[in-house]
Amino acid sequence: MSRAERLLDLLQLLRRQRAPVSGATLSNELGISLRTLYRDIASLQAQGARIEGEPGLGYILRPGFTLPPLMFSEDELEALVLGSRWVAHRADDRLGLAARDALAKIAAVLPADLRDDLDSTTLLVGPGEPIVSGSLDLGVVRQAIRAERKLVITYRDLKDAESTRTIWPFALGFFDRVRVIVAWCELRQGFRHFRADRIGSLKPTEDGYPRRRQALLREWREVERVAPQ
Repeated sequence: MSRAERLLDLLQLLRRQRAPVSGATLSNELGISLRTLYRDIASLQAQGARIEGEPGLGYILRPGFTLPPLMFSEDELEALVLGSRWVAHRADDRLGLAARDALAKIAAVLPADLRDDLDSTTLLVGPGEPIVSGSLDLGVVRQAIRAERKLVITYRDLKDAESTRTIWPFALGFFDRVRVIVAWCELRQGFRHFRADRIGSLKPTEDGYPRRRQALLREWREVERVAPQ
């Protein structure tokens, strides 16, 4: 492995961490000595990477640093294209457009040979079953999740009984045929799953919900025994 590849691998490893990680863990993951690791961290810091920490305390990469041109393996490129094509075909229109735009931005900064590989990949997404989506704008839901704002919805359950709910949305599930909003329901005082096609109306509010969405997601995973993705 060249030094440039090693520095990129170190960056990727740090990007995956949400808390400081020890030098020993990083060096073991990369298969290098601690001395080499410290030298590589110093090199990245000199190039502008916001790596904070020191020996004995651990290291973390703060947001805002990129190292163009982007370099990907063939498998990584195929994963990007396949994932983007799936989103373009199976997610809502706004996310589909965003997936195409994101792929175009990635292609614009790739070296010529990798750009050719991106354009010529042969992994295809099949049409799948028709999606039961209704008229709900999931963009509004995603905005509420990002801003941690409550939503007021009218909802029809499986028995066609309609109710008005105030919910704290914190996740969206995209399944083969349906889209599901995962939320805390004030009416039921618990976690509930709302099918998008059964929501009759949706009203955004300026009211923030009292807990962070990360905490709600973590608790929901524990309750439902859902592994992190």
